[in-house]
Amino acid sequence: MASGFPGRDIRGGFGFGAGSAVQMQYQHRSDGGAVIGAAGLLKRSLTEMERQQQLQHAIFLRSVKQKTHFTSPSPISHISSVDLSAASTTTASSILSSLSSASASAPFVGQGIPNSTTWSFQATIADAEIDSEKKSSMTNRLLELERQLLDDEEEEVSISGSAVTSNEWSETMEKLMSPPPPPPPMAAVPSPTTSTSSSSGSSSSCTPSSAAPSRQMLLDTATAITEGSQETAAANLAVLKRAANPRGDPDQRLTAMMVAALVSRINPVAPGSSIPLTDVCSAEHQAASHLLYEASPCFKFGLMAANLAILEATKDNPKIHIVDFDIGQGGQLASLIHAISERYVQRSPARPPPCVKITAVCPLQGNETTNLRIIGDRLAKLAERLGVGLRFRIVNGKIQELNHTTLLCEPGEALAVNFAFFLSRVADESVSTANPRDELLRRVKSLSPRIVTLVEQEMNGNTAPFATRFAEACAHFGALLESLDATAARDSTERARVEACLARKAANSIAREGVDRIERCEVYGKWRARMGMAGFNPVHLGSTVSEPVKLRLSSLRNNPGFTLKEETACLGCGWMGRVLTVASAWR
Repeated sequence: MASGFPGRDIRGGFGFGAGSAVQMQYQHRSDGGAVIGAAGLLKRSLTEMERQQQLQHAIFLRSVKQKTHFTSPSPISHISSVDLSAASTTTASSILSSLSSASASAPFVGQGIPNSTTWSFQATIADAEIDSEKKSSMTNRLLELERQLLDDEEEEVSISGSAVTSNEWSETMEKLMSPPPPPPPMAAVPSPTTSTSSSSGSSSSCTPSSAAPSRQMLLDTATAITEGSQETAAANLAVLKRAANPRGDPDQRLTAMMVAALVSRINPVAPGSSIPLTDVCSAEHQAASHLLYEASPCFKFGLMAANLAILEATKDNPKIHIVDFDIGQGGQLASLIHAISERYVQRSPARPPPCVKITAVCPLQGNETTNLRIIGDRLAKLAERLGVGLRFRIVNGKIQELNHTTLLCEPGEALAVNFAFFLSRVADESVSTANPRDELLRRVKSLSPRIVTLVEQEMNGNTAPFATRFAEACAHFGALLESLDATAARDSTERARVEACLARKAANSIAREGVDRIERCEVYGKWRARMGMAGFNPVHLGSTVSEPVKLRLSSLRNNPGFTLKEETACLGCGWMGRVLTVASAWR
């Protein structure tokens, strides 16, 4: 009989529960086995022994399926059937005689068939373990006894009464006879090498749900692109496109955004050219960025912290000079003018208002300069209405030309330099040996400013490898899209423009390399190291900066997850614990 049944291992034993045809006295050992009384076996007649074997065999047939249902490799691969007749009596008698001479003596409890305990071969082996010389012979004889007693499964034996097996035996047999549970569904894309002759059922079982693909599939696609497995990437993208929805929930919107970026990565345009997806220098992109700063509290609070740091550093100074390298649509400067008016005009009307000069640095001439003039006129009108004197100037020039003269710096001014979401767009040593980023920082340091404010997105998107950069972008933009759900309606036109702006940022950061990649965000730790190498020291942001930001955060109705992370020289704004923007100050 094959050994697929539980307990057929000699050390484990097997047995029948209460009510079986055999009852043998046993005692428990410390290792969980039992010592079986075997010495009394020879006191019975062969006729009685044969009758008992028939009963055992009948009970076994009632409890066990045929051995053809269980196949497993075993040293006992074939056991000949035994005939419980006179011909086999001699064999059984000889085996029992050998067994009785080799086993320990124990009294036999009864000749009838009362309620039994467990018939187990553990006892014989337990005793045999004491004597190592008997172990081998005992095992062989027990195996032979199994062959003789349990292998006559083809005979039909009908005996009245029922045998109740033990719980352990029943549970084990049920586990063996029950079909294995189906494996959990796998959300994996079929391999491109899968045969086209596969059945439709198997193909559908390997295809993930198009409604909610895991973010892991996006990461796997980026890895496939890195490894040059274009077929796998194309197969994944085909599935992801079906799940993408730029007007769906945040996960669907992120999928649409990342799929577009990956497609642009696979099919790049000619070097140096520009397509709408990655055009992060257009007027529309700047206007949409302004909407982003207004719609997202993370961006808004970062700019607010920078303004508060400038106010704190320039307080009680009659002349304030602000140098800004990217004023955008002028939203941050307009808020700063409001804050200056509130502090100096409304709170101290007897004091003369400070003179504020704003210098907008623009490296190019043309339409951008024209737009800056329009923004300057608006800021001047706002300042006049609020009682603040304002002068607005535009400086065109290269980084190497920046100095006190070109920036129109005057003695006695409290100079503040503002880098708001700008420095990450300046190329560093990984792009050009000239390293414009560090050159700009050195030029600014030579101006001896009262304070330098830095606001950037918290994302490792500069020198990291493509796969790491993509994973960072997924986490960063995914959190941003979730946060927008708390502040803007999904079907609003403004939100569509904001998310188009984020999509352009993501595509440029993911799909482009070299000089074509403008978006090069860094984490705060890297900015701290770079600012330190340029000679700047961090400025402590006290309660005058953090408390107003906390107050504004608490004013958000039903704030679902916006967070602030305070450190000595920076303030991080985030969503659900993930920092998205960091504001810091330097001197």
